[in-house]
Amino acid sequence: MSAAAKLGHSYSYCHYMYNSPSPSPRWVLKLNKTSSTSSTSTTKWKSLIPKASSGGKKSKTIPDPTPPQEEEQAVSLSLDDVNPVGLGRKSRQIFDEVWRKFSGLGQISRTSRDDDKESLDALLIREGPMCEFAVPGARSTTVLVVGATSRIGRIVVRKLMLRGYTVKALVRKADQDVVDMLPRSVEIVIGDAGDPSTIKAAVDNCNKIIYCATARSAITGDLYRVDYQGVYNLTKAFQDYNNKLAQLRAGKSSKSKLLLAKFKSQHSLNGWEVRQGTYFQDVVAFKYDAGMDAKFDFTETGNAVFSGYVFTRGGYVELSKKLSLPLGCTLDRYEGLVLSVGGNGRSYVLILEAGPSEDTTQRKLYFARFSTKVGFCRVRVPFSSFRPVKPDDPPLDPFLVHTMTIRFEPRRQKPVEGPSGMKQDLRSFKLILEYMKALPTGQETDFVLVSCTGLGVEPSRREQVLKAKRAGEDSLRRSGLGYTIIRPGPLQEEPGGQRALIFDQGNRITQGISCADVADICVKALHDPTARNKSFDVCYEYVAEQGRELYELVAHLPDKANNYLTPAMSVLEKNT
Repeated sequence: MSAAAKLGHSYSYCHYMYNSPSPSPRWVLKLNKTSSTSSTSTTKWKSLIPKASSGGKKSKTIPDPTPPQEEEQAVSLSLDDVNPVGLGRKSRQIFDEVWRKFSGLGQISRTSRDDDKESLDALLIREGPMCEFAVPGARSTTVLVVGATSRIGRIVVRKLMLRGYTVKALVRKADQDVVDMLPRSVEIVIGDAGDPSTIKAAVDNCNKIIYCATARSAITGDLYRVDYQGVYNLTKAFQDYNNKLAQLRAGKSSKSKLLLAKFKSQHSLNGWEVRQGTYFQDVVAFKYDAGMDAKFDFTETGNAVFSGYVFTRGGYVELSKKLSLPLGCTLDRYEGLVLSVGGNGRSYVLILEAGPSEDTTQRKLYFARFSTKVGFCRVRVPFSSFRPVKPDDPPLDPFLVHTMTIRFEPRRQKPVEGPSGMKQDLRSFKLILEYMKALPTGQETDFVLVSCTGLGVEPSRREQVLKAKRAGEDSLRRSGLGYTIIRPGPLQEEPGGQRALIFDQGNRITQGISCADVADICVKALHDPTARNKSFDVCYEYVAEQGRELYELVAHLPDKANNYLTPAMSVLEKNT
């Protein structure tokens, strides 16, 4: 029979049988589909007839004593349970209802009724479509959202809730308008990020922090309080909380820095050696040798000062000491150094010596340059920035480091004006040392900070906004916490996941980005190891200008299975 002939014939009865080895009844479902070549063909369900098993013999039909009306009702109820069309329609209705509720979360100004929230929770939990958003480990993670009522913060809160996180929101005041912006299950904490006394309760029992607060005005004091002081206060309070937990466990917090040296007395200067040398060993060097000198003293004001001058061509002076680490502690568990120093704005070279300390022929030297400011500052030097003095030497292995040296050399010094406005002599220096610590390493981000690129800010106040933002970023990098700093382009109020995103570290982005996309990056960065200690710009895809085509383009699809953040972060540099 040809295919056309087969299509023209009606289907015979289609039997669904429940076979049982026992002589119990079996149900035969008969389906009769009438012959039709038009689109109006119908399906008729003939009967649902119980038949007794006869062990291979012909079965006899058992009359059904049920009246016709009751039989039709029973048949219709039974068919609803097995009808694939009905099941598909029901599942679509459930998903449409869930999607309507879910899309309503994006309507920030909408105040949900209590019955709507209860029905949404029931659908999310019992019916299951939104369970696909769950993140492993989210149930045991509490996230503090600072700026939860901001444009990005409101979306961040809802994304965290959908993924199963416990969310705390730090807000300035809890009036009815603020309460209506946040889901009922969010714990609201009243406090001001600029006031350290009000944020201790906010960080209690928190595992991670997302900071997306913005200043209400362009006043310098307001910018400083929110963008810098707020970040500093939160990082300090979070570190204090982790240290308190470690003390309760009779241990040490994994986020604590390792103290290498603290210069608080004359005794703390023991073991430090002042040395001098020159890069040139020829007649010309001796001809232009005008002398050099350096000293390391503990002054009457309680400061450890390394000072001196270098007038010799190619000369340098340095301060060196062999490290004395606690028993069982090695620097491979850390990823950088932080120095609290003060002085007159000179630049220095930090040198680490690795290899066998007894055999000087096998030693390897690695260097990294750092600059200071006039006055006190903290300098962060990651181990990844150290380069070998000999190009053939392997990269630095912090496990083998045993000696640290701070070197001053007159070359490559930038002119700095003194307090009186006169330019200082670049061949003299003064470095006040307060402490040296090692920054801990880790697997995940502890603190996500939403900063900005400056695009979209009025040119008249762009400089002061960026200055406050950069100060907050520097404070976070030096805190010892694992960080992710996101600098989005101009924010736009539109759905996320609609366009490809560009992740860049070259200050080259020119486009905007939706608040929803920024919020999604914040949430994904919480458990992505490649996002730890990364600072980057992000915006929508665009065609780069001539000569600026080098950027990483990552397609962002609205699919939870598409982990677009990991490939984007893997090509970016850490500790920038």
